[in-house]
Amino acid sequence: MFKVKGYKIKKLAPAEFELVKDKGVPVRIFATFKLLEKMDSAVFEQATNVSLLPGLVGPVLVMPDAHSGYGAPIGTVFATSEDGYVSPGAIGFDINCGMRLLITNLSEEEIRPYLEKLVNKLFEMVPPGVGKKGFLRISKNQLKELVERGVPYLVKTLGVGWEEDLKAIEEGGKIEGADFSVVSQRAVERGFAQLATLGSGNHYLEIQRVEKIFDTEFAKKYGIEREGQIGIMIHCGSRGFGHQVCSDYLRIFERKIDSYKIKVADRQLVCLPLSSRQAQDYIKAMSSAANFAFVNREAITHQVRRTFEKVLGGSAKNYDLRLIYDVAHNIGKFEEHIIPGVKRKARVFVHRKGATRSFPGQPVIIGGSMETGSYFLIGKETSLLKSFGSTAHGSGRTMSRAKAKRQVRGEKLWREMLQRGIYVKSASFSGLAEEAGVAYKNISDVVEAVDKAGLSSPVVYFKPIGNIKG
Repeated sequence: MFKVKGYKIKKLAPAEFELVKDKGVPVRIFATFKLLEKMDSAVFEQATNVSLLPGLVGPVLVMPDAHSGYGAPIGTVFATSEDGYVSPGAIGFDINCGMRLLITNLSEEEIRPYLEKLVNKLFEMVPPGVGKKGFLRISKNQLKELVERGVPYLVKTLGVGWEEDLKAIEEGGKIEGADFSVVSQRAVERGFAQLATLGSGNHYLEIQRVEKIFDTEFAKKYGIEREGQIGIMIHCGSRGFGHQVCSDYLRIFERKIDSYKIKVADRQLVCLPLSSRQAQDYIKAMSSAANFAFVNREAITHQVRRTFEKVLGGSAKNYDLRLIYDVAHNIGKFEEHIIPGVKRKARVFVHRKGATRSFPGQPVIIGGSMETGSYFLIGKETSLLKSFGSTAHGSGRTMSRAKAKRQVRGEKLWREMLQRGIYVKSASFSGLAEEAGVAYKNISDVVEAVDKAGLSSPVVYFKPIGNIKG
């Protein structure tokens, strides 16, 4: 037993630790000792608060990229029983913020002469930043259809995207049970113009090269065959639509929690029984926001393909531009799992906040900073027993945005990245400074931890050569 940031911790396995505490379900932390030491004390405090929620089954699980968040650490997974509870704050504001990876048949040598034009055109075609509007002009009824029927409606009815994309998106790009009628008018207003936009913060659209292949057989299955091959990675979510859904239902839950005589250690973790009308409405609204995010990333993909056609000429099919996978984080879902430590299978409601599904054999995408690169991985069998089939979602912040802006000059960073062969187009230099690599954990350290923990194993390491940011 030892202490980190004043909290008692014991080691269970090479990349698995447990918080030592008196109350609540266990808190398991998947990390190397190096990453564990880098976690801020709020991670341990918030994870302890989560472990005291009612209706939990199995332990609260903390991923190696964890950092403090609203109520629960970003990088938290837990499940409640089928007749348990749901906590909107423990799912997050950016519902179904997620990762999407495409691969091309182009090499870095082929793309370099066009890189600046591609990035500039992507910046135009996929507007980043706050308050930007996308190319889709839709009616309220079409928005209803999109959030209830997801990507299949976008592709098959509106003709945006490729039909073969559907099999490469989690849940086929449609979370069942979405209901537009329980979404507020304010969320609708915020969502109307934001489809096919990137947003701000750590969201990005990146042109990457294959830096290293770890699993040749699995990589080849998805069209990745050589180092230097070009891929496209998209990181964004449900924009103002999902943020408003979360905000609306936090207020609703806050008004009702006392009538259910529920006590929580932190009011940001406000929760209600899954059987309550308010919780059922939240799940329907959350599913709507999740579908909005899937649609958003598909619409962005459509614009990426159009950009390649405009800059390079010909058809996007000539450059492959196939979708490898699209996986969500910040989502709650009913799933069947063997409860860790109990060895009994049950239908549970899994909260994944800043965590990605990692079922055995499933593609997994863990995004890093714009300087360090990202990973394509494969889910491991042991993840089902250890983490409700979940893994990390990114590299995780180690520095606040304000501190990053104090320490990094955006314009200087832009020039330094350009000298290293990374061309970035950003809505502002201050926004660029916030996302400097020094503000994040090393992505390779995070991947090493999830590999050692048996959650997912690396297939391909990508490094950025072009990036657009808000």
